[in-house]
Amino acid sequence: MNGSLERFQDAFADALFGAQSGDERVARLQEQPGFSVYRNTVFKGCVDALQANFPAVARLVGEAWFRSAAASYVGEHAPADARLVHYGADFAAFLEDFEPARGMPYLAEVARLDALWVQAHTARDEVPIDAAAVATLSVEVLGQAILRPHATARWIAFDTMPAFTIWRANREGWDVPDDLVWQGERALLLRPFGEVTWQPLSVAGYAFLDASAVGQPFDAAAARALDAQPEAALGDVVGELLAAGTFSAVVTERR
Repeated sequence: MNGSLERFQDAFADALFGAQSGDERVARLQEQPGFSVYRNTVFKGCVDALQANFPAVARLVGEAWFRSAAASYVGEHAPADARLVHYGADFAAFLEDFEPARGMPYLAEVARLDALWVQAHTARDEVPIDAAAVATLSVEVLGQAILRPHATARWIAFDTMPAFTIWRANREGWDVPDDLVWQGERALLLRPFGEVTWQPLSVAGYAFLDASAVGQPFDAAAARALDAQPEAALGDVVGELLAAGTFSAVVTERR
């Protein structure tokens, strides 16, 4: 790209988000009434994108509160990608330091789950394996096989708060129970069959997925799962993951 054009485009983008441009061409544009109209349109589009990308957060805090927070975020974070479905990748981190959210320590975690939904929704398609693909393997082969997580699979752990329950209630449109137990949770989101699904994840299931994701064979992943949750029924843990479509391949040969 021509260097002069690239500098102009960068200066123009910065000006849209409030920076006073040192580029004379952009400065002249900023003086025109139409520039403010265009800037407001772009700004509103970014706020709208955030509201679409973080629906659980928006429902939890209400539209007015959310759009005010989103406006603050947009003023500090211009989109880095023209595909606004990806906008707000660090919105959760922003909420952690956002003063009006101080009384809602779970809000950033809810935002992280909304962001994982977007990641699962936009990840590349893969065909999941089913339990039969694993059941046909001998014990020896299975022990050394690697279960590769599905391309859309995303999992997350919350050590001290029921963020998944709060997120799920607002994503599905029901009220958070008054007697909600304030404890840690884990969650799995993925899109094995065209639509993003979500479910709670056990401590053992989380550990098994973590191990599988870094290429550990079944036996090693199983050992990590049982170390994390000794009382877990490993067969049930793996069976639930397979039934959900969490894996896309069984790698039985090392290269």
